[in-house]
Amino acid sequence: MKICFDVLHLYYLTQFLPVLRALAARGVDCRFCFYRDAEMQRALAQVIEHEALPVVWVESQEQAASYYREQRFDWVIFSNAFRHLSTLAARTRTAQLYHGIGMKSDVYNPGLMEMDIRFIEGPHYTKILQELYPGRALLEVGYAKLDPLFGSTEQRPHLDLAALDLDPAKPTILYAPTFYPSSIELMADDWPAQFAEFNLIVKPHFFTWSKSRYRKQRRKLALWARASNVHVPDQHVFNLLPFMGTADLMISDASSALFEFAALDKPVIWCDFLKLRWSYRGPLRYRLTRRMDGSIDQYRDICAHAASYRELKTQVRAQLDNPGEYSAKRQAYTQRLIGKTDGKVSQRIADYLLQR
Repeated sequence: MKICFDVLHLYYLTQFLPVLRALAARGVDCRFCFYRDAEMQRALAQVIEHEALPVVWVESQEQAASYYREQRFDWVIFSNAFRHLSTLAARTRTAQLYHGIGMKSDVYNPGLMEMDIRFIEGPHYTKILQELYPGRALLEVGYAKLDPLFGSTEQRPHLDLAALDLDPAKPTILYAPTFYPSSIELMADDWPAQFAEFNLIVKPHFFTWSKSRYRKQRRKLALWARASNVHVPDQHVFNLLPFMGTADLMISDASSALFEFAALDKPVIWCDFLKLRWSYRGPLRYRLTRRMDGSIDQYRDICAHAASYRELKTQVRAQLDNPGEYSAKRQAYTQRLIGKTDGKVSQRIADYLLQR
């Protein structure tokens, strides 16, 4: 059997790698199709070398489709829509393994439903997608990305804080903002000094590094990285899991990472202060509403919120002093959004692919 993973963006790998390992353990020939990115090519190459991935490079979806036809794969696995499904060989089946817990409305994009199978995380998405697309093939399996964090304790990803020049005796905060709309530009320039009693790990979204329009966000990162209590990982460090496994608390925006961290039953602060472009403000704010998944609003009470940067430290201290305050909500919402957290999601996906 031959299977290929379509890696349009580097951050898709966190979903794909657990499945790769489950398939490789059963002797399946797995390949990866990467798309060239002039601004991130060096980082991509570093990741590929570190993970020892068998890779083919393409410039476009058209080239990727040509490669899939030539190789006649049994399965091609995508993490977003693909415009050329109808051109693939008849024997090639396709699977959708979406790249995050959908805070954005594009999680319901019709293009995601054109695959032969879509793997679903939890019952929240199963119910909505069955109503929107009756009769389409769905399989509720859980969220493969988190498998390593729910595997055996000794193999769970974590960090050596001392090796990062951080103080293991201090509480560790993971700040994992999304790229847009983001809180980064509304955080204080001297944030590290104001939070000196904490280790601060700042892990931005991939697009913060790779898109020119977010250069102001990168300036903030460079400024914070000078502080002794801050660690900003390099661009090629794509995997959030070791940081999640190590941190005591996460600060984030309306992002998939927020719900992923909450699945570990650790406290989260949701930033409600966001830098909006002029085209999303005032009478044009409907664009932001349209961009976001409104069905997620019912889960906003999964954690504490900070309405402004000035509230942030108070909320952080309160949650670290009482980490169990939102535990019941975290556990209930994790079951609905993320589904099974038994560390065996990738095994279920591999079972399905091999049985077909």
